[in-house]
Amino acid sequence: MNVLEILREALDAVGDRTAIRQYRRVRGGDINESFFVQSERQPYFVKLRRTYPPRFFHCEAAGLEALRQTEAVHVPAVYGAKETKDYGVLVLEWIEGNETSLTAEQLGHAVAKLHQCEGPAFGFAEDNFIGLLPQQNGWYDSWIDYYRERRLLPQMKRAEEKGRMPLGRRKKLEALMSSLEKWLPKDATPSLLHGDLWGGNWLAGANGVPYLIDPAVFYGHHEFEIAFTELFGGFPQRFYEAYNEQRPLSPEYEERKPLYQLFYLLVHLNLFGETYGRAVDRILERYVG
Repeated sequence: MNVLEILREALDAVGDRTAIRQYRRVRGGDINESFFVQSERQPYFVKLRRTYPPRFFHCEAAGLEALRQTEAVHVPAVYGAKETKDYGVLVLEWIEGNETSLTAEQLGHAVAKLHQCEGPAFGFAEDNFIGLLPQQNGWYDSWIDYYRERRLLPQMKRAEEKGRMPLGRRKKLEALMSSLEKWLPKDATPSLLHGDLWGGNWLAGANGVPYLIDPAVFYGHHEFEIAFTELFGGFPQRFYEAYNEQRPLSPEYEERKPLYQLFYLLVHLNLFGETYGRAVDRILERYVG
């Protein structure tokens, strides 16, 4: 099937059978094809992937819905996900706007409000994905156990399978995982997290209102999320000031920040290769020598 035929089926599936007036490719991440689609009814943002893991787009839709239900943050409306043997698509609201002088502050306050939404335990009811990598969730009473067993350990095993976990790196990572209690809080509360909050996963809508996109949601320690925002940039200083006005970070945050960033560096090691290996090694050396 060509792209237009797929887009036609995607809009039919969400109940819009009006003519497609125009469509064009747009930026929208590095793992999917993304399109602006204008029907006679309204504009859409459509994500398309011809080969994908089962439930890939349904998990993203569920994550956006979980964020929307908090009423803490803005997310695009989800019109529907469709997965066939030939392709998967996700049909979303088209968001368009420009940042204003208040956008960073609004984003900081919104993320802080999101992190004040607490769950029954650490984890999530459904497994999901970060990028194309599957993430197991489930429920844990202990944040330390969840972080070890559902975040660090699976990435270590995946890196071993890919030949990106040499013996020295693996031994240091195992030593770190066995000693997480030294640095991570035992009394953390389970906050709802976006789960993949880097600078490319938020955008400004009408009047500069910030929207979150591409989530990998779960309930975890809120400082884990903030640590990732600092890893690759994309968040202005006013974001952090506004966040701390509502959800102050602990005095220990700076000490544990690299330990939280380690997870995302392992993800990037598995997705993109040894380019990220040295950054992983520096963190391991910092904590276990």
